[in-house]
Amino acid sequence: MIVRTLDEITDTDADIKTPNWRSKRIILAKEKLGFSVHETTLYAGTVNDFWYANHIEAVFVTEGEGEVENKATGEVHQLKPGSIYVLNDHDKHQVRPKTEMKTVCVFNPPVTGREVHDENGVYPLIVEE
Repeated sequence: MIVRTLDEITDTDADIKTPNWRSKRIILAKEKLGFSVHETTLYAGTVNDFWYANHIEAVFVTEGEGEVENKATGEVHQLKPGSIYVLNDHDKHQVRPKTEMKTVCVFNPPVTGREVHDENGVYPLIVEE
């Protein structure tokens, strides 16, 4: 059994901070569970382009409001607490938080914690040995 708190993650190397968002990586590939779990806070008024070409991501909104746009179709979905979106087709997308948004994100395959978004918003596929 794994039991962990956000306080244990805060200000460690598993707590990634950028000008637009902060991601606390709670469960990573090293746990060998087949997925990773993160709490991500997206800051109000930011524009965030992502494309997880190597991962499937599910995002559950727990606080705040915003919108997500499917870049291929232009379709925009409103987000609020209780909303979930799943990038089941490696969708290029843009997230625009109207207020600070807290989300719980699940990645498959799991991230290792060493990934950095490239110029296209893509995480490289890094496999934990």
